[in-house]
Amino acid sequence: MKRLANRAEAGRQLAERLGDYAGRDDVVVLGLPRGGVPVAAEVACALEAPLDVFLVRKLGVPGREELAFGAIALGGARVLNGDVVAALGIDDETIESVASREQAELERRAEAYRGSAEPPDVRGRTAILVDDGLATGATMRAAVEAVRALGPERVVVAVPAAASETCAQLARHVDEIVCLLTPEPFVAVGLWYRDFSETSDDEVRAALAG
Repeated sequence: MKRLANRAEAGRQLAERLGDYAGRDDVVVLGLPRGGVPVAAEVACALEAPLDVFLVRKLGVPGREELAFGAIALGGARVLNGDVVAALGIDDETIESVASREQAELERRAEAYRGSAEPPDVRGRTAILVDDGLATGATMRAAVEAVRALGPERVVVAVPAAASETCAQLARHVDEIVCLLTPEPFVAVGLWYRDFSETSDDEVRAALAG
């Protein structure tokens, strides 16, 4: 299966699949930092929609941080992957310790990216949540739960690459999901990009500044 050149190209391809939302005044595009923001910036530009950041953090298994056992989002939403928690015997103390650490990082990023600005206003609007890919989907599930609490009319998830099972599971929680590539075996998001270099805080701020 083909690979995406980079996050910018992925965003442009994703925007083509989201053409029905172009030019509408009820749409807001929300990028998940850090890697989802450059993808979301291209989507927002193509759709002529406002861009904002939606803050969420993966809860990584200690010693295997790339493996998520859950995620948290600004506003208090928390999603746990019960299968991973049970399979690895992750206890409550570990869950709270990891969540506390990631909450601190969430708040740091909120200050770094948004300063004193209010969270994005999605009431009665279509919120398009964008990330650079989905493996377990825990991070996006937390984002969906958190954004639902803000009262949007519709929640759409759009990603360039995702595990097919994750897409199917997430589809039950949103109004629409768009996944460009669903290769099997999926393994990891980065495998499906030729350039998957880390996105910096400065790049996030630059994208949000337009």
